Amino acid sequence: MVRKRYQEAKTGIEYLKSLNYNKYLSKVGIGRDDWYFWKQIGKALACTYTIFGLAWLYNETSPLGWWTLKPRPKEERELAHLYERREFPYPGDTEAMEEFVAKGGMIGTTIGPKGVVETDKDSYNYQKDLQNKKFDQEAQKLWIRMRNEVIQELQEKGFDVE
Repeated sequence: MVRKRYQEAKTGIEYLKSLNYNKYLSKVGIGRDDWYFWKQIGKALACTYTIFGLAWLYNETSPLGWWTLKPRPKEERELAHLYERREFPYPGDTEAMEEFVAKGGMIGTTIGPKGVVETDKDSYNYQKDLQNKKFDQEAQKLWIRMRNEVIQELQEKGFDVE
């Protein structure tokens, strides 16, 4: 009787050459037979992300609103160049935050006319300017009302005032 010998243990490169990778990869679902499926999945993902990317880009530069088919009104399109996005500083950057607040950055909305924020005004002066504008408007209204009353009285007395 012939004695059976144990096979020598394969190590290193010999062991790697003897492995049948397709057998293991097919069990996981990524073997040679599954390549066509994963190729189709990759194409579908690439197309989907391309469409989403184009939709996002169109949203950023769109003459329409997001998912609305109504165009913007003519007035809004004509005045669109007056508005810009205001860049907010990072909250941890104290110097940039102080500069932002000094320009009146915390007052008002995030999107406003370009001419509103002036570099030489701080928030206190901005508030004072708003109060002065309001006061001037009220004074103008009062002046017009008094003028109209005087004109009306003179017309009642028979004077021709124009």
